[in-house]
Amino acid sequence: MSDLKCAEAMLGAAERDLLTLRSMSGEAPEESFGFHLQQATEKALKAWIAARGEEYPLTHSIETLLRRLRTFSVDTEHFEGLDQFTPYAVTFRYEGVGLEAEPIDRQAMMALVETLLERVRAEIHGR
Repeated sequence: MSDLKCAEAMLGAAERDLLTLRSMSGEAPEESFGFHLQQATEKALKAWIAARGEEYPLTHSIETLLRRLRTFSVDTEHFEGLDQFTPYAVTFRYEGVGLEAEPIDRQAMMALVETLLERVRAEIHGR
Protein backbone atom coordinates (compact mmCIF):
# COMPACT_ATOMS: atom_id res chain seq x y z
CA MET A 1 0.00 0.00 0.00
CA SER A 2 1.38 3.41 -0.90
CA ASP A 3 2.05 5.95 1.82
CA LEU A 4 -0.84 8.10 0.61
CA LYS A 5 -3.28 5.16 0.50
CA CYS A 6 -2.13 4.10 3.97
CA ALA A 7 -2.62 7.66 5.23
CA GLU A 8 -6.10 7.84 3.72
CA ALA A 9 -7.05 4.44 5.21
CA MET A 10 -5.86 5.47 8.67
CA LEU A 11 -7.62 8.82 8.41
CA GLY A 12 -10.83 7.03 7.42
CA ALA A 13 -10.51 4.80 10.50
CA ALA A 14 -9.95 7.89 12.69
CA GLU A 15 -13.01 9.54 11.19
CA ARG A 16 -15.11 6.46 12.04
CA ASP A 17 -13.94 6.66 15.66
CA LEU A 18 -14.83 10.34 15.72
CA LEU A 19 -18.28 9.52 14.33
CA THR A 20 -18.70 6.98 17.13
CA LEU A 21 -17.73 9.68 19.66
CA ARG A 22 -20.31 12.06 18.23
CA SER A 23 -23.02 9.42 18.56
CA MET A 24 -22.27 8.65 22.20
CA SER A 25 -24.60 10.21 24.70
CA GLY A 26 -23.37 11.94 27.82
CA GLU A 27 -24.21 8.70 29.59
CA ALA A 28 -21.46 6.70 27.86
CA PRO A 29 -18.86 5.42 30.32
CA GLU A 30 -15.60 7.36 30.53
CA GLU A 31 -13.72 4.23 29.46
CA SER A 32 -15.73 3.91 26.24
CA PHE A 33 -15.54 7.58 25.39
CA GLY A 34 -11.84 7.74 26.24
CA PHE A 35 -11.13 4.62 24.17
CA HIS A 36 -12.64 6.07 21.00
CA LEU A 37 -10.95 9.41 21.68
CA GLN A 38 -7.60 7.63 21.99
CA GLN A 39 -8.25 5.53 18.89
CA ALA A 40 -9.21 8.53 16.74
CA THR A 41 -6.06 10.34 17.91
CA GLU A 42 -3.75 7.37 17.40
CA LYS A 43 -5.03 6.67 13.89
CA ALA A 44 -4.93 10.35 12.89
CA LEU A 45 -1.31 10.64 14.05
CA LYS A 46 -0.37 7.48 12.16
CA ALA A 47 -2.09 8.89 9.06
CA TRP A 48 -0.08 12.10 9.46
CA ILE A 49 3.18 10.15 9.65
CA ALA A 50 2.25 8.02 6.62
CA ALA A 51 1.26 11.16 4.68
CA ARG A 52 4.82 12.37 5.16
CA GLY A 53 6.06 9.19 3.50
CA GLU A 54 7.35 7.71 6.74
CA GLU A 55 6.62 4.53 8.66
CA TYR A 56 4.75 4.88 11.91
CA PRO A 57 5.59 2.75 14.94
CA LEU A 58 3.15 0.03 15.92
CA THR A 59 2.15 1.53 19.24
CA HIS A 60 -0.86 2.86 21.09
CA SER A 61 1.30 5.58 22.68
CA ILE A 62 0.14 9.00 21.57
CA GLU A 63 3.29 10.52 23.07
CA THR A 64 5.47 8.23 20.93
CA LEU A 65 3.56 9.18 17.78
CA LEU A 66 3.78 12.90 18.58
CA ARG A 67 7.51 12.51 19.23
CA ARG A 68 7.91 10.76 15.86
CA LEU A 69 6.19 13.67 14.10
CA ARG A 70 8.48 16.14 15.87
CA THR A 71 11.51 14.34 14.38
CA PHE A 72 10.23 15.64 11.00
CA SER A 73 10.02 19.19 12.41
CA VAL A 74 6.22 19.02 12.63
CA ASP A 75 4.74 21.40 15.20
CA THR A 76 2.58 19.19 17.43
CA GLU A 77 2.36 21.54 20.41
CA HIS A 78 -1.39 22.15 19.99
CA PHE A 79 -2.06 18.40 20.30
CA GLU A 80 0.25 17.56 23.22
CA GLY A 81 -2.65 17.28 25.70
CA LEU A 82 -4.02 14.30 23.82
CA ASP A 83 -1.22 12.10 25.15
CA GLN A 84 -3.20 11.77 28.41
CA PHE A 85 -5.53 9.37 26.59
CA THR A 86 -2.94 6.66 25.90
CA PRO A 87 -4.06 4.60 28.94
CA TYR A 88 -7.56 4.34 27.45
CA ALA A 89 -6.20 2.13 24.65
CA VAL A 90 -5.71 -0.84 26.94
CA THR A 91 -5.31 -0.18 30.66
CA PHE A 92 -8.47 1.82 31.43
CA ARG A 93 -10.47 -0.15 28.89
CA TYR A 94 -10.08 -3.25 31.03
CA GLU A 95 -9.41 -1.88 34.52
CA GLY A 96 -11.63 1.19 34.49
CA VAL A 97 -10.56 4.71 35.31
CA GLY A 98 -11.45 4.64 38.99
CA LEU A 99 -13.54 7.02 41.06
CA GLU A 100 -10.72 9.50 41.65
CA ALA A 101 -10.19 10.20 37.93
CA GLU A 102 -11.06 13.61 36.56
CA PRO A 103 -13.94 13.40 34.08
CA ILE A 104 -13.08 13.99 30.44
CA ASP A 105 -14.06 17.40 29.12
CA ARG A 106 -15.85 15.73 26.24
CA GLN A 107 -16.67 18.81 24.19
CA ALA A 108 -13.17 20.27 24.44
CA MET A 109 -11.44 16.98 23.66
CA MET A 110 -13.72 16.20 20.72
CA ALA A 111 -13.02 19.67 19.35
CA LEU A 112 -9.28 19.08 19.69
CA VAL A 113 -9.49 15.72 17.90
CA GLU A 114 -11.61 17.33 15.16
CA THR A 115 -8.89 19.97 14.74
CA LEU A 116 -6.28 17.21 14.54
CA LEU A 117 -8.23 15.40 11.83
CA GLU A 118 -8.61 18.64 9.87
CA ARG A 119 -4.85 19.18 10.07
CA VAL A 120 -4.16 15.64 8.87
CA ARG A 121 -6.69 15.97 6.01
CA ALA A 122 -4.86 19.12 4.91
CA GLU A 123 -1.54 17.28 5.05
CA ILE A 124 -2.87 14.41 2.94
CA HIS A 125 -4.68 16.50 0.36
CA GLY A 126 -2.08 19.26 0.21
CA ARG A 127 0.62 16.78 -0.71
